[in-house]
Amino acid sequence: MTHELVLQEITPVTHDTYQLMFGRPKDFTFAPGQAAELAFQKDGIKDEGRPFTMVSQPDESSLSFVIKSYPDHDGVTEHVPDLGIGDIAQADGPFGAIQDHGAGVFLAAGAGVTPFIAILKKHEREGIKGDTLIFANKTDDDIILKETWESLAGVDPIFYISDQDDTAYTKGKVDQAELEKLITDKTQPFYICGPGGFVDAMRDALKDMGVADDKIITEDGW
Repeated sequence: MTHELVLQEITPVTHDTYQLMFGRPKDFTFAPGQAAELAFQKDGIKDEGRPFTMVSQPDESSLSFVIKSYPDHDGVTEHVPDLGIGDIAQADGPFGAIQDHGAGVFLAAGAGVTPFIAILKKHEREGIKGDTLIFANKTDDDIILKETWESLAGVDPIFYISDQDDTAYTKGKVDQAELEKLITDKTQPFYICGPGGFVDAMRDALKDMGVADDKIITEDGW
């Protein structure tokens, strides 16, 4: 079903990431972690829908998305910084296999953290504790919602930074050796989202560590 969303607010989150808040149609229902395909009604990109994850809660009156802009990709997200109040997006959805299966380990790279925002905030609201967020980025400034993760009750955030030598966090990349240092309980859910290479590497590492297939949650399914 297609819904028409009207942009009410756009706020920078990082140097290249923005939070977009729309009015929420009453009949638009979704589960935390799910996405919608947005087609912004702007010249040149009207017919180019792209999937973006809702970061708001299903009972909120607004519908929010955190979107990273890629100016060098010559695509839809290149135009996100130019959007203004009152702009319209056509939304189809919701859809997505990443949904809430309880406390666990959340493995994210870059904008891949967005499906986890609503899930982890839902856990805080419900008093669920014991979540670990392992979040990989190139630089400290790339960390989306860093202050949120550091203050969210029940979440232990661990930041990995690959391309900044003077990082305040763990320098390097997330690999199987790092996961083996961090993870003792292999029976909990493991959520993975990010670029395809990251998802494949994390899935393979977890399987090699003995994590069962039905405990690994990605957009490929549960």
